[in-house]
Amino acid sequence: MSKKNYDSEFCGSLPLHHINQIQPYGYLLVLNKEDLKIVQASENISEVFGKDVADVVDSNLSDFVNEEHIRLLEDSFSKTISDKIPLNLYIKKGDTQAEYIALVHKKDELLVAELEKADTRKSFTEVFQEMKYVMAEVNSAISIESICQISVAALKKLAGFDRVLMYQFDADWNGTVIAEEREQDMEPYIGLKFPASDIPRQARALYLKNPYRLIPNREDKPVKVYPVINPLTNSFIDLTDCNLRSVAGVHLEYMENMGIKASMSIRIIRNGHLWALISCHHREAKYLNYELCSVFELLSELISSKITSMLYQEQFEYKSTLWEKKRLVLDGIYSINELFSGLIQKDKDLLELFNAGGLALVYKGKVHLHGQTPPVEDVKHLVFWLQHKTISEAYFENSLSAAFEPAQNFAEEASGLLAIPVGGRNEDFLLLFRPEVQTTVNWGGNPGEAIRFEPDGKKYHPRNSFSIWQETVRKTALPWDAEEVKVAESLRSFIFEYSTKYIYS
Repeated sequence: MSKKNYDSEFCGSLPLHHINQIQPYGYLLVLNKEDLKIVQASENISEVFGKDVADVVDSNLSDFVNEEHIRLLEDSFSKTISDKIPLNLYIKKGDTQAEYIALVHKKDELLVAELEKADTRKSFTEVFQEMKYVMAEVNSAISIESICQISVAALKKLAGFDRVLMYQFDADWNGTVIAEEREQDMEPYIGLKFPASDIPRQARALYLKNPYRLIPNREDKPVKVYPVINPLTNSFIDLTDCNLRSVAGVHLEYMENMGIKASMSIRIIRNGHLWALISCHHREAKYLNYELCSVFELLSELISSKITSMLYQEQFEYKSTLWEKKRLVLDGIYSINELFSGLIQKDKDLLELFNAGGLALVYKGKVHLHGQTPPVEDVKHLVFWLQHKTISEAYFENSLSAAFEPAQNFAEEASGLLAIPVGGRNEDFLLLFRPEVQTTVNWGGNPGEAIRFEPDGKKYHPRNSFSIWQETVRKTALPWDAEEVKVAESLRSFIFEYSTKYIYS
């Protein structure tokens, strides 16, 4: 069985940012940026202002907030700032007032404010101490594996979730659990792979804008935004950047099937891309105040930075070793002063350079084989196929039989192919082969049943089992990484220049 892509076109097209509802642990205000007039609000805003939402909309924020805080809000967004900014607002409710934390961001001509009651505040010292402890642990890590395990253990201790795990995304956006801390009576997920459809495309995109996602209680009833259509944009309010954004029903059902009521996810970013997620699960409802969520947000940046730094170091050392091996191969060719003989003499070094099991050098009608390779006749058929593809640069396949059907006959020796055109003719190639690597993937439930539609074709449900479901992947080799392909392309350029030099000299 070859590898499948378990991402979901259907799930990836659902408009999560236009859900027009929020979770009830906070309140939403949508303001006209020019005059701070309230143009939309969540229907539970009456708990804040003591007035029905219909009476709050079209009011000025200054009717409820003192002049000092109004000026602070105006000054904060008087420049080009569009990121979320936390502000403390004292809001009047009749003859009393209460303090709220307002997380405000700009959206075109609007200001969107998410309010949470500030009645659980900690001192700066307390918050800093919590952060400092986790920072010290993360900074003590000496490998990617230890960073991941230390991170999930520290976050579990910090917030008290029943389970905290980190899963890393592969090239197809499937996520493998690479670190986990859990209560002893919970089923382990370590090593399991979850299909890309569990976090579809548009949900992954939202994590690039929002460092965390908190769902305190899947049983909470969502709160609507009033009025439904924003009068300034004549559309649903875009809740892309809102932490309070309500949760899609299919995800709530997914949480129920996992046996959890509360969850929190924190992003791990590398080079501007989503590298992993830290996912926190709790079997009962669990609310985290803004201060603790902010600690998680800052730790997300720290963990991302630490992982990125360590991966850079590993990549630098790997690249240096790879290019040094390539230099030794070139030195050998120069020492012989003849291309075909030089490549033959360096066949063992070429296998080591590209971590290959075998190679075939096809040059001016000659065929040289070394290591695990297909038979000569099969190599010739493969070259004929490559000629018709008019290969002009280094070309690779990780599952050759998927692209070249006859390769099924020699998949055991050559499931992976790296083809390097030799010289200026479309007949000569240096072929590197990698053997088949049969792997058994332990999925968290059957990935082929990630989405189940009802007979009407409209209603759908997530899978209800996360028990180990095994998939055997065959006729696939270890993948050629980007740096290996760069080295192969560099070698191709050298061989072309070398051939041209001696042909026309």
